[in-house]
Amino acid sequence: MDKPTINNIQKKLLAWYQVNARSLPWRGLKDPYLIWVSEVMLQQTQVDTVIPYFNRWVKQFPDIKSVADAPLDEILKNWEGLGYYSRARNIKKTAEHIFLNFSGFLPAQPIALKKLPGIGDYIAGAIASIGFGLDEPALDANGVRVLARLTDFHGLTNKAINKEVLRQNLRELLPSGSAGDFNQAVMDFGSMVCLSSNPICDSCPISSECLAFLKNTQKMIPKKTMRSRKPHFNVVAGIVERNCKVLIGKRPINGLLGGMWEFPGGKIEEGEDHCTALKRELAEELDVKSEINDAFGIFKHAYTHFSVTVYPYFVKITKGKPIAKVAERIAWVTVKDLKNYPMGKVDRRISDNLLKKEKSYQ
Repeated sequence: MDKPTINNIQKKLLAWYQVNARSLPWRGLKDPYLIWVSEVMLQQTQVDTVIPYFNRWVKQFPDIKSVADAPLDEILKNWEGLGYYSRARNIKKTAEHIFLNFSGFLPAQPIALKKLPGIGDYIAGAIASIGFGLDEPALDANGVRVLARLTDFHGLTNKAINKEVLRQNLRELLPSGSAGDFNQAVMDFGSMVCLSSNPICDSCPISSECLAFLKNTQKMIPKKTMRSRKPHFNVVAGIVERNCKVLIGKRPINGLLGGMWEFPGGKIEEGEDHCTALKRELAEELDVKSEINDAFGIFKHAYTHFSVTVYPYFVKITKGKPIAKVAERIAWVTVKDLKNYPMGKVDRRISDNLLKKEKSYQ
């Protein structure tokens, strides 16, 4: 872009942002720690969902030391329901690393930030520009769309090489000394005006600088590859009872829902009925033989890359003492105390329903 075009885009977007900036609890903050937490929470999660989680997090973990000192279960419990739990585990890892190696403070430069767990190009740019005032681009999904349309870019935007082209285009647009505000202006503009399906071009302040608008290609951009259909799995879960307590296991730290607690069970294999599958799973996970009793509802949930239907059953152990063959560890817990253990959405729904059932008998 030539200099006059760059100047026009800068002035128009910053003026638009001054009037239309979203009121968010992390806006206006200059604490790099809080900028970091907010941006991690916003990964693949809607703003309205993040706001209450961010507000609770700030009260419980006001600084990096409080995160480094907290048990992982406490971190995960605070994150429960927000999903993508590797984000929370990475915040914990990074906080410990920062406290030990950076005197408790995030580094300012993107090259150092990107060496920390869970921090990539975008979050590094957001921390550097918003938290430290550096002239660094922060290109999120909204920004990708804005930059692709501004430059009439028809490459696949989910390819790293193409995203880097757009990031450098954003870098070229950054006004010196106001990169943080400009990055946020682009984010808000993409979420409010330069929409994915129906961009509001009639009221766009930079339409005269937008090559896609001038060529009438804005609805063709950004270009992405087609997503494959999500697989679906049927899963059984055991509500193993003993002495007014139920058995739960802590998932291995690496992998889906790592560090979260769950009712034992697993996928129904081809040719298995529910009872056969659950008996097999409990033998593999706990080294016990079991008797499968009443069903306890049906629970459905969609993850990013697959969906599940979970069929829980009440279970009685007929032989053996449960041991943690697969889980990191197991615990016998009263139904009312299940709320203290961080769980994924399906297991939390099962535990909540168990509590309702227990209260109905009191």
